[in-house]
Amino acid sequence: MATAPPLTTGTDPHATQSIRILSALTEGFPGNFAVQFWNGESWQPNTGPIPFTVVLKHPGAIRAMFWPFDKVGLGEAYIFDDFDIEGDIIAFTGWLRHIVKMAEGRSFWAKLRLLRALRQLPNQKNPRDRSKAGRPVQGDHSIAKDSESISFAYDLSNEFYSLWLDPTMLYSCAYFASPDESLEEAQVRKIDFVCRKLRLKPGEKFVDFGCGWGALVIHAAKHYGVHATGVTLAGEQAKWCERAVDEAGVRERVKIIYSDYRDFSAPGQFDKASSVGMGEHIGIKYLPGFFKKIYECLRPGGVYLHHGIMLRPNTPYPRWTPFARKYVFPNGELHSILVAQNAAVGAGFEIRDMENIRENYVLTLETWVKRLEANREAAVKIVGDVSYRIFRIYMAGATIGFRSGVYALNQVLLAKPEEGGVTGLPLNRLDWYR
Repeated sequence: MATAPPLTTGTDPHATQSIRILSALTEGFPGNFAVQFWNGESWQPNTGPIPFTVVLKHPGAIRAMFWPFDKVGLGEAYIFDDFDIEGDIIAFTGWLRHIVKMAEGRSFWAKLRLLRALRQLPNQKNPRDRSKAGRPVQGDHSIAKDSESISFAYDLSNEFYSLWLDPTMLYSCAYFASPDESLEEAQVRKIDFVCRKLRLKPGEKFVDFGCGWGALVIHAAKHYGVHATGVTLAGEQAKWCERAVDEAGVRERVKIIYSDYRDFSAPGQFDKASSVGMGEHIGIKYLPGFFKKIYECLRPGGVYLHHGIMLRPNTPYPRWTPFARKYVFPNGELHSILVAQNAAVGAGFEIRDMENIRENYVLTLETWVKRLEANREAAVKIVGDVSYRIFRIYMAGATIGFRSGVYALNQVLLAKPEEGGVTGLPLNRLDWYR
């Protein structure tokens, strides 16, 4: 590894102190980047290409980033413009992961020296706009609280989401045939794969819990001939769905219901069911009730596909998760595949298949970030600079979890057997790949 450039003499003392701290945190980092200081000076730890530049806006920026070293401080320092990230923000997350390891792996005395160094910088932060944060309450998944949280997460602005999602407005993991495939192709493949996993047939009744902007129910009705029902608790999404259903010409076969899943009642009325990206909002305590609700909605012989982000078993929440829970998905609560399976079996389901497609979420997130960045000016006009920054750093940061395997993206296929154990499912899944 190349030797870091020496400290410049005669510079701003706060810039010099910031370089000392960054040098300690960056020790052993194999790549390179640049730091641009508020006084026009710059520094880089190594030689070689510079994929990103950290722009420090004031002398207290490094202290704002790392003191106290809590789980949301660095993210807040970015979204409220104590520092900026120019260039490749995905590469920045690689450095960020290195910093966290360095900070957490240090001895008590090394951490104490780092804290003392940080305290020598000015205690300066740009104002925090608390209106940009949700109000997560651990374990509170009352209908009122969930309604508030879902609205915060999904009713921000349909126009904003349309800037960086694909035309079908799918805000969940795509399914790529190759890394260079377009997002549009990969998202259509994802919803079609859900339909094929469920083995939808013309005339069947299909319900999708947490239907988002309606792409799956519309696709299922249009291409598989089912009678589809979408259930959502997001008001703006529901309005979008209604327009999309009319535009797709499937009004006779698609119904959108604005409701909490707990208030939805249709015992034995559906042949197939799905939820794509909804399980993260249910709460571990309420998962058994959620699976029971779906089980009750299905006729005997029915099938349900559960698609969602899950935490690696026996793994604590990663350091970056609380930022997303505060600023993007208040009251979001991840569970592991083991928890999901136990809740599903407890409701009466039989587990028929499980797939982890987490690498696809890395590609999905990277594409979303690029599209968001390409539309920065329009995004800022719609939701403001802070919200733009929230989504940019949260999506970039999430790639760390999916790349490392701390996060999984699981699809679990569940069956409600008829009396005697009959499911009507084929002997294998070869039909999915024809």
